[in-house]
Amino acid sequence: MNLVRTLRAAAAGCLLALPLLAAALPAPAAAAPAASVQTLDRGRFTVEVSGEGPDVILIPGLISSRAVYDAITPALARHYRVHRVQVAGFAGLPAGPNAEGPMLQPFVDALAAYIRERHLDRPALIGHSMGGFSGLLLAQQHPELVGRVMVVDAAPFISAIGNPAATVASSRGPADQFRAVILSWTDEQFAAAQPQNAAFFVKTPAARPQLVDWAVHSDRRVMAQATWDVMTTDARPGLAAMTTPVTVLYAYDAGMSQQGREVTPQMVDQMYAGVYAGLPGVTLVRIDGSYHFIMLDQPDRFRAEVETFLR
Repeated sequence: MNLVRTLRAAAAGCLLALPLLAAALPAPAAAAPAASVQTLDRGRFTVEVSGEGPDVILIPGLISSRAVYDAITPALARHYRVHRVQVAGFAGLPAGPNAEGPMLQPFVDALAAYIRERHLDRPALIGHSMGGFSGLLLAQQHPELVGRVMVVDAAPFISAIGNPAATVASSRGPADQFRAVILSWTDEQFAAAQPQNAAFFVKTPAARPQLVDWAVHSDRRVMAQATWDVMTTDARPGLAAMTTPVTVLYAYDAGMSQQGREVTPQMVDQMYAGVYAGLPGVTLVRIDGSYHFIMLDQPDRFRAEVETFLR
């Protein structure tokens, strides 16, 4: 999901809009992997598996398609067995069991079951936004199942981005309000908001149209519940006990400044250092020239960071 309207949202002071469409992302044009692809339906998500070698799981964010990782998949599949997840209810995939009840923790549980049942050997997890947050929770709850985690532009408690004093209890009101507003919109109102949201999350204009398409073909019930779950889940208390290596990529661009309020690289550095302060040995890497979808705005840099992470 989007987990992070990062500093642009924080600087503007819009906590409610924070996750407002950590949306689906336009996939960069790229050839499909040459290797054969196996597609598995796990109920709460589907998985496309390609390549051979050590296991790598790629998890997209809120409303996003697995195609957000198109640009890196072919190269990865030459050296790794790549598992590309897509959450049920996002980007045209039927909602299935995600249509009702809590979404985030059941999704994490389903990921753990997938790793166990497929006998994956401590795979590396790379997750964007809500996908990165899910990977962090999975590593906290099942450290024996995960080899390492890359979190792409996500925080261990999204509500603390806009308000460092936020708690789970204080976040329920804004989360309730966000969920109610999203569910009250007509399909036409929702669709009309997407071009502006896409421009907020992706700096590269050519990458925006598919993001819009993925958003309008997502199930708003799943989106609203997933956002509520993320806004009211604080993973910071579990950071200190984590032993899984974690790398966090986070975005910065001068265009994040708005409404006369400047957002500087130092502000973004301090924000991420603060929310991850409890995590021993965390590697924090700022990616300049990017909005929330780092893999689309800075594909070469993203590819290089993934290669370094997997080595």
